[in-house]
Amino acid sequence: MAKEVLSKDNIHLNVKLSDKEEAIRYTGGILVTNGYVEESYVGKMLEREEMTSTFMGNNVAIPHGTDDAKGAVLETGLTVVTVPDGVDFGNGNIVKVLIGIAGKGDEHLDVLSKIAIVCSEEENIDKIVEAQTKEEIIALFDEVN
Repeated sequence: MAKEVLSKDNIHLNVKLSDKEEAIRYTGGILVTNGYVEESYVGKMLEREEMTSTFMGNNVAIPHGTDDAKGAVLETGLTVVTVPDGVDFGNGNIVKVLIGIAGKGDEHLDVLSKIAIVCSEEENIDKIVEAQTKEEIIALFDEVN
């Protein structure tokens, strides 16, 4: 049976992170620990960040691997990490919501469209940052079909 794309184990609330690299390693580490990707995927996430920032605006970053990291993806997965104090992604871009993605084949496209819909509304970003339970975050993503 395929894993849930976003399970409670993939959500970490109120995390303190000191910099962009730590944030990406932390986000990728959840994907590794929960069996979505091989360890090498995290390096590809850092490589992607060097090529172009995954900061999306609205206090959101979406770290993910490079195109050649596909082989390291075992299952499509999504992680959500809230950083209420924020982490600097450079150029004054402060991130409070990290959404890590690993997509098998083209499945990441569906996942990305869901994220885009949820994160396009600032109100939803606030709800994610202020969430007290993992269920609140899952409910927000489940509302989008």
